Amino acid sequence: MAKKSKKQQPGGTPATVALTAAGVDHTVHSYEHDPAHPSYGEEAAEAMGVSPDRVFKTLVADVDGALTVAVVPVSGTLDLKALAAAVGGKRAAMADPALAERTTGYVRGGISPLGQRKKLPTVLDESAGAHPTICVSAGRRGLEVELPPADLATLTKAVLAPIGRG
Repeated sequence: MAKKSKKQQPGGTPATVALTAAGVDHTVHSYEHDPAHPSYGEEAAEAMGVSPDRVFKTLVADVDGALTVAVVPVSGTLDLKALAAAVGGKRAAMADPALAERTTGYVRGGISPLGQRKKLPTVLDESAGAHPTICVSAGRRGLEVELPPADLATLTKAVLAPIGRG
C-alpha cells in the first residue's frame, strides 16, 4: 500500500524540495518498486490504487534539436507530431535515454517534470485538467507526487495541449 505524506521527507528529491519551496499542497506516495514490472507508470497506478488516467509519465523528446518534456497519462502514448506542434516545432523523436538522464538529473523511470537539473520546455497533456489531482514521478522509482494539474503547469511553465493518444 502507498504511504502518503504532506510534509517534506528527510532527503527529499529535487522535485519534492521544489514543491515544498513553492508552498504547493501535494501528497507524496511511496511504494516498493519492482524492477521486473514492464511499465513504471502502470506499476505506480496499481501500487497506489489510482486510475492509470490520473497517473502521468514524464517523457523527454527531441523537438527540432531541443529537448522537451512531455507529460502524458500512463494509460496512453505520446503523439510526437502533436508534441512538436505544441511547441512550434516540425519534428519530434524520443530523446536518447542517457541524454535525458544527464539533462534532467533523474534516472529513467524516475524522471520528474519538477526540479530538473536543467529547466526544459514542458507540455502537459490537456486531459490532466479533467482531474482535481494527478500523480507524476517525484524523482525516483517508487515515489510519486500527487498535486493539482494547474499547480504542475504553473511550476513547470507548461503548455497544455492534446499530446496523448488512447
